[in-house]
Amino acid sequence: MTGKLISKLFFKITGWKLNGTLAPELRRCVMVAAPHTSNWDFIYARAAFYLMDAPIRFTIKKEFMRFPFGGLLKAMGALPIDRSRNTKMVDAMIRIFKETPGDMCVMVTPEGTRKYQPRWRRGFYHVAVGAGVPIILGYLDYAKKEAGVGPAFYPTGDVEADIEAIMDFYRTKTAKYPEQGVR
Repeated sequence: MTGKLISKLFFKITGWKLNGTLAPELRRCVMVAAPHTSNWDFIYARAAFYLMDAPIRFTIKKEFMRFPFGGLLKAMGALPIDRSRNTKMVDAMIRIFKETPGDMCVMVTPEGTRKYQPRWRRGFYHVAVGAGVPIILGYLDYAKKEAGVGPAFYPTGDVEADIEAIMDFYRTKTAKYPEQGVR
């Protein structure tokens, strides 16, 4: 079975639906995946991206790429990052964009954890600026049982205002655990 077929079956069984798709001109981007309050978020998000045929990639510590899960993680889009050399994630991700031709959406969860965070990490924003790519607002809404893609966001350079505008979009989405979602 392919990822797309499994995802279609998973959405049908769980009653979820897909809203929107990734436009061809936006297939090279930083994809925000929020709200992130549960381990289920990755499963629903990855299934949605399979259904959209989105070229999703995600960063992971290189240590996780070993047997027995390394091959599966790579097939799912994992990009190993060597943190032992004091690698700055933003620089590493910009380098990945510059060294990887073609379509590639790097998925990030700006909360950095599944617990409530009043202030998001800003690395995804700086990666988008450094790589010259848009930020796409991917979301899960558990109240509607919906996974989707919101608008493309182009950084203006006013980091605080831009992050607030992005968070405003996510305030309209219901997390699996709403008390831990964006407020």
